[in-house]
Amino acid sequence: MPTSASSTHRPEDLLSRLNSADADTKLKALREVKNQIIGNRTKKLSYIKLGAVPAVVSLLATTPDDRSSVLVQSAAALGSFACGLEAGVQAVLRAGAFPNLLRLLSNPDGKVVDAGARSLRMIYQSKLAPKYDLLQEKNMEFLVSLLNSENENVTGLGASIISHSCETSAEQKALCDAGVLKKLICLLQGSLSQRDASLESIATVIKSNPEVVSKLVGPENGIALSAITELTKDRYPRTRLLACMCLIVVRNTSPGCLQDIAIRTKLIMILLELLDDPGQVGDEASFALSSLIAEKEDLQKLAFEANAIDKLCNHLRKGSLQAKRCQGILLAVADLCSKLESCRSRFLALQVMNFVIGALTHDSAEVRAAACICLKSVSRSVKGNFMNETIVIPLVQLLSDTCTSVQVAALGAISNIVVDFTTRKSIFLQCGGVKQLVQLSKSMDPTIRLNSVWGLRNLMFLADNRFKEGIFSELTASLLSSLICDPEPSVQEQALGLVRNLVDGCINCVEYAFVEESIILQAVGKQLQSTLKAEVGIQGLYVLSNVATGNEFHKEAVMHQLFSHGGNDTQPVIINFLQSNDSRLRTAAVWTVLNLTFSGSIGAPDRFVKLRNAGIFSQIKNMVNDPCLDVKLRVRTVLGQTLSFGDGST
Repeated sequence: MPTSASSTHRPEDLLSRLNSADADTKLKALREVKNQIIGNRTKKLSYIKLGAVPAVVSLLATTPDDRSSVLVQSAAALGSFACGLEAGVQAVLRAGAFPNLLRLLSNPDGKVVDAGARSLRMIYQSKLAPKYDLLQEKNMEFLVSLLNSENENVTGLGASIISHSCETSAEQKALCDAGVLKKLICLLQGSLSQRDASLESIATVIKSNPEVVSKLVGPENGIALSAITELTKDRYPRTRLLACMCLIVVRNTSPGCLQDIAIRTKLIMILLELLDDPGQVGDEASFALSSLIAEKEDLQKLAFEANAIDKLCNHLRKGSLQAKRCQGILLAVADLCSKLESCRSRFLALQVMNFVIGALTHDSAEVRAAACICLKSVSRSVKGNFMNETIVIPLVQLLSDTCTSVQVAALGAISNIVVDFTTRKSIFLQCGGVKQLVQLSKSMDPTIRLNSVWGLRNLMFLADNRFKEGIFSELTASLLSSLICDPEPSVQEQALGLVRNLVDGCINCVEYAFVEESIILQAVGKQLQSTLKAEVGIQGLYVLSNVATGNEFHKEAVMHQLFSHGGNDTQPVIINFLQSNDSRLRTAAVWTVLNLTFSGSIGAPDRFVKLRNAGIFSQIKNMVNDPCLDVKLRVRTVLGQTLSFGDGST
């Protein structure tokens, strides 16, 4: 009985035909495999599972150079497997296709070269693609040969390899020295494919390297910047986006470039317009906008005036956004709202907060993290109530997220929100937030540890006594003292800031420093003796300053910390802080002396004598005309309140 036509198209039958001894049968099978998988993710995965990729690679590897048709179809099939599918790229590379596709670039038949270059370009759309060491001479020569090719897919491949492989300033310089930047600039005048590949590659070569940017905008390449600027008006959305991204890299790397407000406004307007593109361009436009405005208040103001908040929020309202687009929009909103209250107020007025809260439970970890980052920025607003169950509960739940980046983002949002010093802080305690923060403060990951302690520090800020007691019972003195002595200076700083907030207030608050035989206070003293980081010293001194507002016992304990860690010939560490070039350290040190010598305190005269004999008051007298006004005022207060103890002479 003859075989039916449909059975010959089954994947299993096609694979068996790929291994046929008949050349025409192989060629037809290749074409059918290629045609079935183009644009069909399900079919690609099915064929990959059946082992089609190794079969195609084997065919490519064993086909002589003069069998152009088989070579072209094999390359095309492998390119189709790799196109837009990471599993496809992985399968193609694992099967050993890469060196066999490279071999095609030297084939005498232009069609074979083109097919090989196309397939390799598909691979280089993925992060899984092989990287070239651009500092090796043979690799640089190979790249230059690709860029000098007459075939636009080959030149595009060269540009794609550069975009994927160039990572260091040394590689950027090497590319420039080899004339690659000039060649890429020339390719801006080429086909659509060449323009787009060149724009992406130029952005990679100049990124964060002012020296290379100067070569791009210098007189020898004078037309480059104007050519890129002109491409922002191109009819093709992707070209416009890539041109904008290239100019953004120029601006971010060398702020002195592109100072014209008209150009900056135009960039913002183009990117906002590109948000409407339904495809990949629309997905990427918001990320480009974020890159342009991040940490730049002047550009955020321009974006606000261009109604960027309204346009971004309109996209959020549409709902059912693809994960990447949703992530990009949330991050763009976060950057817009990071500095300007006008942006935050407008965002809140548009009543789209529910969309952000909903994104906290999105299936995509990237979207969940972006929603947290957005909340972190928006919650800086003086308007709105962010300490409520609808926001706090999902944020606390994200502290247990399986993705570290989501945990870190959630901690950042929580740190901002809990600074709120109303009685509503109890919500955070009731929903288990404090327990979670304490648990995360024990993490082996220093970033998690840092951000959890930061959250606890902000939670403790201006908290009432009952709330402090609740937090401290979870934290314990031993954990706090270990965090003060953490290997990471940034964690030390936040832990000391936490203790500073804990002991700020009434006598009962100061007592926390003396729990468990004063291990917290001892840890503070130890860190002040050894720290090389100003921020750690500042927070440690303010802990002592706050403790010194207590009773005589508390003040004497502070004196003990200032004098007990060195030998008889060692000057108290506070003198080093008083002599610091950092005005913040000088201010904190003077505050400590001020509280120790408060004239209403019984033991103040004796402490004054000890401080004077140690040379501390001699140093303070030298600071009466300190360039920092805050230091100058505190110094004069200290000298004024100690007049009754003597003339302050040494």
